[in-house]
Amino acid sequence: MSVFKRLRDLTMSNVYALIEKAEDPIKMTDQYLRDMQEDVAEAEKSVAAQIALEKKFKTLYEEQEALVKKREEQAHTAVQAGNIDLARRALEEKKSAEQKASEYKASYEQNKAAADNLRGKLDEMRKQVTALKDKRETLVARVNAAKAQKNINKAMSGFDSNTAMAGLKRMEEKALQLEAEAEASGEVHKREKSLDEEFASLNRNKEVDDELAKLMQQYGK
Repeated sequence: MSVFKRLRDLTMSNVYALIEKAEDPIKMTDQYLRDMQEDVAEAEKSVAAQIALEKKFKTLYEEQEALVKKREEQAHTAVQAGNIDLARRALEEKKSAEQKASEYKASYEQNKAAADNLRGKLDEMRKQVTALKDKRETLVARVNAAKAQKNINKAMSGFDSNTAMAGLKRMEEKALQLEAEAEASGEVHKREKSLDEEFASLNRNKEVDDELAKLMQQYGK
């Protein structure tokens, strides 16, 4: 006997409560779904069989109703023809057909009521299967969210924000130091270049002064 069959008298809210308490609610839900779908398959067979009985007795009832009408018409025809014995036999069969029609009608109505009842139960079972499928989707989403949160918490547990901030500060200080060294190196290079240029300028000025002195001496200036 399936799990759901043992618990078929429970309301769906109680079934949901049992699922919520299960160690693995998704597996539990899948098991319930399998059991319920088996029940639905069995119910469908029962409904089909009951509908077949309903149709059978409906056909038998309609056949006897048609026979009643036929024998009554034949009895009228026989009387008009003066054949009283034939009319009597037609009426006897009409009477028998009326009795059978009454019995078949009762059986038809009884089986139709049973079929309607089973149809209602089958529809309810299908609704429960659909509701449980929806419940499973909700559970899957919740379980996945819980697993994701667990993974994040696990990752965060090994993460020290103070250490990370201290490391970042050290990196910033190192960058500032490198920038200062680069700037100082540029200043030194700039000063060295200026000195060279000054000495070169002095040499150029001396040559000009020497040549100017020679010219002035030549013209007695």
